[in-house]
Amino acid sequence: MRADNRVATNQAPPLVGHDVVTSDTALVEAVTRHASDAVVADLSPLGLLAGSEEGREHGMLANRHHPELVSFDRFGNRVDEVRFHPSWHWLMERGVGFGLGATPWTSDDQHAHVRRAAGFMAWSHTEPGHGCPISMTYAAVPALRTDDAIAKEWTPKLASTTYDFGVRPVADKAGVLAGMGMTEKQGGSDVRANVTEAVPTAVDGEYELFGHKWFTSAPMNDVFLVLAQAPGGLSCFLVPRVLPSGERNRLDVVRLKDKLGNRSNASSELEFHGTWAQRLGDEGRGVRTIIEMVAATRLDCVLGSASLMRRAVAEASWHVAHRSAFGSVLADKPLMQNVVADLAVESEAATVLAMRLAAAVDRRSDPHEAALRRVALPLAKFWVCKRTPMMTAEALECLGGNGYVEESVMPLIYRESPLNSVWEGSGNVNALDVLRALSREPETVTAWIEEVGLAQGADARLDRAIQSTLETLADTGAAEGQARRLAGQMAACLQGSLLVRFSPPEVADAFCGSRLGGEYGGTLGTLTSSPADLRAIVTRTTPTLP
Repeated sequence: MRADNRVATNQAPPLVGHDVVTSDTALVEAVTRHASDAVVADLSPLGLLAGSEEGREHGMLANRHHPELVSFDRFGNRVDEVRFHPSWHWLMERGVGFGLGATPWTSDDQHAHVRRAAGFMAWSHTEPGHGCPISMTYAAVPALRTDDAIAKEWTPKLASTTYDFGVRPVADKAGVLAGMGMTEKQGGSDVRANVTEAVPTAVDGEYELFGHKWFTSAPMNDVFLVLAQAPGGLSCFLVPRVLPSGERNRLDVVRLKDKLGNRSNASSELEFHGTWAQRLGDEGRGVRTIIEMVAATRLDCVLGSASLMRRAVAEASWHVAHRSAFGSVLADKPLMQNVVADLAVESEAATVLAMRLAAAVDRRSDPHEAALRRVALPLAKFWVCKRTPMMTAEALECLGGNGYVEESVMPLIYRESPLNSVWEGSGNVNALDVLRALSREPETVTAWIEEVGLAQGADARLDRAIQSTLETLADTGAAEGQARRLAGQMAACLQGSLLVRFSPPEVADAFCGSRLGGEYGGTLGTLTSSPADLRAIVTRTTPTLP
């Protein structure tokens, strides 16, 4: 009998209908460790929706139909609005509704930030671009607390679980979103080179801004934190989309960026022409004021990259479990097991580190946690985000040609993979920030040593790696040129310590042997673990349906 060419055979079914939270064993264990089983149960509805066919389709549609800038209305009035596909609004409504914005800052839950971090990771499986405005909304609150009056005005609406789209006065909205504008054409990460000018008005604390911003994501958000040069130096300002009087503020959207990835999100260039702003903090203290916002968005960069890794390895492990070649299922092939296990180890290392940092936010008043967060955030952002493109490319290859077509979602993941290493400071900026923390804040060195030391004696390879890193720390010569090496060493040791303490022995052994033991040749799929251990790691990471 001839085959029916209208029916596809030997193809993996789409990965839909699973709980993104509960099928991620490493995430479940981290949430339970830092919070409780009850938090996992609370997040399950989010996980089910994120893993549904509906969620997958909305994510694909939001990326296929890019945001559109509408500069003028039909009468010729300047409106500077952005139109999004309905799927964008579907994603935003549910992301905000699950409390992934600024909700943790007003919550009485002692594990609010761990809960939100796990939810952010899981919900990002649907589509990562809409996480940008949600992330900035989360990150704005710590900076706003520089001014009690401004914080009281904006925080309740930022913390709302209601997504209320549209350009209207804050008093008329059930919930608002925040953005951030620091980068300018001539400066990039060198924000002290900014030339946007802030001119004081007759009212104390109020200014008019003149200048531009080269990257401002989500120009339809309701309020922005921007940096500008005031008479007293670089300062931080709050810029609302709509003035207290109800009139639109002067924010001219010049164009939307045509980007490699993150296509659903509207990243824009803005111009200020007498734009009304309120100063946040003292003049000349702009960087110090906005740094807490930067720290929070860096955490979301780590969470977002960890989410991309997990989505990639989930798709890869699911595919090889259902695709046959050369006489058996791909997942039973020793070399494919090695590749998928290696991907899983990389993903789990990113997850445990990301969730450890989220737990540190829940314990901000603890000196150890504060110091660890100060140094571990930039080193984690450097390391985890930098490894994501390599990892997602290998996961894509597991699907072969199927992974290279848009319907597989792997191209979306791959295009997104370099983003978090670029935003909120490139790799060099974050590596140098690690050096800055170590040299200016000795307590950060102590915090790192204490944290990795909790696994002392559990694995000889980890012990040697920690000792080697301490020797690098002691060698201050040519420190800047070695910043990446040091940040990578510190991050890998921190991941190794967490895995040795909390993950199954086969996962910790594979990590320490490859990332710390000198067995890693720069290519995924070169683990020296036993066949039984490789199979156990693959089984641990492969999603299951209810």
